Amino acid sequence: MLCLSGLSVALALSLVPGPAEALKDGECEVCISFLGKFYQSLKDNDVKFNAADIENAIVKSCKEAKGKDNRFCYYIGATSDAATKIINEVSKPLSYHAPVEKICEKLKKKDSQICELKYDKQLDLTTVDLKKLKVKDLKKILEEWGESCKGCAEKSDFIRKITELMPKFAPAAASARTDL
Repeated sequence: MLCLSGLSVALALSLVPGPAEALKDGECEVCISFLGKFYQSLKDNDVKFNAADIENAIVKSCKEAKGKDNRFCYYIGATSDAATKIINEVSKPLSYHAPVEKICEKLKKKDSQICELKYDKQLDLTTVDLKKLKVKDLKKILEEWGESCKGCAEKSDFIRKITELMPKFAPAAASARTDL
């Protein structure tokens, strides 16, 4: 009889849900970064912390997002072309001032792709040898700057365009490169 009650207790404990799994280091990098910056901008702009106003602010912020931030916005349904809409899973907790990490944990349960997003590694333009980079990487630098290279056919054309625009978009890197 005692053995049977011990077995039922073990079965009951196995069915009780445990604490939510905390995020690992580096997980949900884009989610935490984007929502952290977004939350700070809400506080700075004195936006009312109700779900509707936050939702409108997210959509507005996502219109200007690029790269991985834009992909995050797509996943939560804050872009016009998004297939799903879980934006309220962000706006409601933010209206309660919930920590960004907790919001991302909940989003991970809804859509695991959200936490798989990672920012691309940033190049240090002060020390990198542009001649050793691939054309794909050179194009990415120009894309991050919001520029394109019309009529560029060879690698040297892209390098010339980047060095031409560097003082405008990366002045510290440009001055360090001229010192070399």
